[in-house]
Amino acid sequence: MTVDFDVITPSQVLLSDSADMVVAPGSDGDFGVLPGHAPLLTTLRPGVLDVHRGGKVTARIFVGGGFAEVSDNRLTVLAEEARAVSDIDRAWAEERLARALESLEAAGDAKRTRAEAEVRIAEAMVAAAAP
Repeated sequence: MTVDFDVITPSQVLLSDSADMVVAPGSDGDFGVLPGHAPLLTTLRPGVLDVHRGGKVTARIFVGGGFAEVSDNRLTVLAEEARAVSDIDRAWAEERLARALESLEAAGDAKRTRAEAEVRIAEAMVAAAAP
């Protein structure tokens, strides 16, 4: 038995597949979804979603936060941003983090929350791209 899962962004269905287990970066910590998992709706923090097949990680997807719903042997991830970890260019991610930190420094009260979120996403992306 497997878990069917979808990773969806506003612009595309990034991945629709099945796996033995999927480990997602929940807001309160990583959680694994196996066949028969109890229904769950939770927020995600920026981080990496690991897809397990045959006892090993076969795919790694960076998500910039979002929501996850587990029901009926299915995981649906709705993320503002998602991409395969292998597609992340570390230099680009570091530049993004530098820009995010500059924006945070210049942000007024009205834009501070969004600037802080962008810093968290960029930091997680740099960590995901680490060799």
